[in-house]
Amino acid sequence: MTLYPKLILDALATVRYPGTGKNLVEAEMVADNLRIDGMTVSFSLIFEKPTDPFMKSMLKAAETAIHAYVSPDVQVTITVESKQAARPEVGKLLPQVKNIVGISSGKGGVGKSTVSANLAVALAKLGYKVGLLDADIFGPSMPKMFQVEDARPYAERIDGRDMIIPVEKYGVKLLSIGFFVDPDQATLWRGGMASNALKQLIADAAWGELDYFLIDLPPGTSDIHLTVVQTLAMTGAIVVSTPQAVALADARKGINMFTNDKVNVPILGLVENMAWFTPAELPENKYYLFGKEGAKKLAEEMNVPLLGQIPIVQSICEGGDNGTPVALDEDSVTGRAFLSLAASVVRQVDRRNVEMAPTQIVEMHK
Repeated sequence: MTLYPKLILDALATVRYPGTGKNLVEAEMVADNLRIDGMTVSFSLIFEKPTDPFMKSMLKAAETAIHAYVSPDVQVTITVESKQAARPEVGKLLPQVKNIVGISSGKGGVGKSTVSANLAVALAKLGYKVGLLDADIFGPSMPKMFQVEDARPYAERIDGRDMIIPVEKYGVKLLSIGFFVDPDQATLWRGGMASNALKQLIADAAWGELDYFLIDLPPGTSDIHLTVVQTLAMTGAIVVSTPQAVALADARKGINMFTNDKVNVPILGLVENMAWFTPAELPENKYYLFGKEGAKKLAEEMNVPLLGQIPIVQSICEGGDNGTPVALDEDSVTGRAFLSLAASVVRQVDRRNVEMAPTQIVEMHK
C-alpha cells in the first residue's frame, strides 16, 4: 500500500475537536510538517494552549482514525505544538515576587480575610508593591472588601501567553475567584477543580514586580493549602486567631500543618484579632470579650512571634461591608494597629531572609 498526504488528511478530517466542533483539518490543527516514509507517518497537532484539556483524547483519536480509514499497519507518531508559550515550571513561578506570605486560620469566623485585606493595604501605604490573592475558592470575600464586585479582569497577551490582568485598588493588585463566578450561587467544585482554578490565578496572571504577595487562604486545612505550598516557594505563613480557647485550639493545628515535615513552611507569627473591644467614643477603654491575650500566650507556648493585636471597633465591620478597609485611616485605632502589624511583618520577613541567606549561598555552591 502506498501512503500519500491526502489519505492521512482525509482520515484526520473525520476527527472533531470538542472545543470548536470543527474537524482537525478544518480547524487548522494539523501542522504543515506531515512526513511519510513507507508505512510510517509523523506530524504535529497544534493546540491553543499547552494545557488544553482535550489534548490526550485528540492524539488518541487522530491515531485511531488513521488506523481505521487508512491502514492498521501504519506507524503513527504525533507531536504537539502550542500557539501559546508554556506555563513556567512550578519552581520558577512568580520570579518577580520577592516575598510570598500565606495568611491562614484554623477555623472560620476569626476575621482572617479582614486581616488579609487590611494588611495588604497597610503594606501598600508603607510604600511596598503588594499583590493579594483571594484563595478562599468557596467563600471569596475580597471583591466586596475592596468594593470591586463588578470588576471583570481581562486577559492580555504577554510573552506569548494570555495572562489575566489583576484588578488594582488602594495600591493593591487583587485577584479572586469571586470575579469569575456568580456571587449569588454556591461554588460546588471538587478539590481538583478548585486547585486548578487557584493555579490559574497564580501562574496565569500578570502579577509583575511585587515586594509582598499575600495569599488569603481558606479556613482550616484542605487541598487548597497543599496546592499553594506545592506550587509556590513560600516565604512564610501568618496564622490569625481570636483570644478564645476554641479558636486557639484550631490555630495550634494550623501552625502544626505548616511546620510539619511534608509542608515545612516557616511561621512568621500569630495575629490576635478581636483582641479587645474599644468603643469609638472611649478609645482608651478595653473590654476583653473573647478572653485576654490568648493568642499571645499561644505564641509564647509555640515559640513564634506575636505580630500584632487588632481590637474590635465598629469601623472594621463597616469598612469591610463598604469596601473601604480601615487601614486606609491612619488616624483610627485600628488603622494604626494594622500599620503596626504591617511593620512587624516586614521586620519578621527581613529577619527570616537574612537567616536564610547563608543557606542559599551554600546551595548555590553545591
